[in-house]
Amino acid sequence: MKKSSASKKTASAKGAAAEKASVEKAAAEEPAAKKAAAKKTAAKKAAAKKAAPMKRQAPAKKPAVVPKKAAAAVKGVAPAKTVAAKPPRGESRTALVRRARRIDRELAEVYPYAHPELDFENPFQLVVATVLSAQTTDLRVNQTTPALFAKYPTPEDLAAAVPEEVEEILRPTGFFRAKTKSVIGLSKALAEDFGGEVPGRLEDLVKLPGVGRKTAFVVLGNAFGRPGITVDTHFQRLVRRWRWTEETDPDKIEAAVGALFPKSDWTDLSHHVIWHGRRICHARKPACGACPIAPLCPAYGEGETDPEKAKKLLKYEKGGLPGQRLKPPQAYLDAGGKPAPPLGAG
Repeated sequence: MKKSSASKKTASAKGAAAEKASVEKAAAEEPAAKKAAAKKTAAKKAAAKKAAPMKRQAPAKKPAVVPKKAAAAVKGVAPAKTVAAKPPRGESRTALVRRARRIDRELAEVYPYAHPELDFENPFQLVVATVLSAQTTDLRVNQTTPALFAKYPTPEDLAAAVPEEVEEILRPTGFFRAKTKSVIGLSKALAEDFGGEVPGRLEDLVKLPGVGRKTAFVVLGNAFGRPGITVDTHFQRLVRRWRWTEETDPDKIEAAVGALFPKSDWTDLSHHVIWHGRRICHARKPACGACPIAPLCPAYGEGETDPEKAKKLLKYEKGGLPGQRLKPPQAYLDAGGKPAPPLGAG
């Protein structure tokens, strides 16, 4: 009996020892398990963060320094103010029409004296001068045509001219042989087909040698008062900078821009855009810092934005220099514009 009782005590002691060892082992393993679980959770969070797309913070827009609207900026550039240019991304058709028309209204205030920059006294002189203006400046044409019209005042006179004599007069305009052929040819067509008169219809004008749609619309708009859009190099450049159209073909540009404006505005619109292209919004170095429509221009910043530096880029009357016409309209002179000097003048 005593032996059996001793055996039970021994077994009981061994069980208690084993249970104690098990508890101690579990207690020792618990921190390690918690630590492993914490590491696993942290790894999952890191992976999720890496997988999620990062939101890039848009850089702060640098304020653009542009001048105030210049109602008559012939005698000086308006003081500058700080505004932000607004690119027309996702612009609706309605918004485009409103912006385009607002630009034209602004330009009409800046150039209230805008006019065709070729000297002419009648439709014949205008059509000849416009043909001669290809690949040269209106200034050079205006300096050349006085001698031409003094010697050949009518289509009949120019039609009967000796080509070599005409070439010598037109030499300063460049491409003088081709231009001589064109002006003599169109003069013959006027004399033979239209009784010596310039026709007032587009379909007739474009049949004349050297006369395309651009020349025809210059004549129709300025000699006959019939609306037309003149898509020259300045017009093409500016309407694309302003994102009025992405077309590159002149006829398509004419159609696209014409759809944005009432037909009655087309001729004046052409003058406003071309004048702005010649004076401020140049091809290589636009004077952005002196541009009165900078807040409306999605291309603002392509040129010089510093007001003082931009002011030095202004041309013709905007830069205090002579214009292109030897005999400009009185409104231009009243606004402070200066007539151009004749050929050979210092």
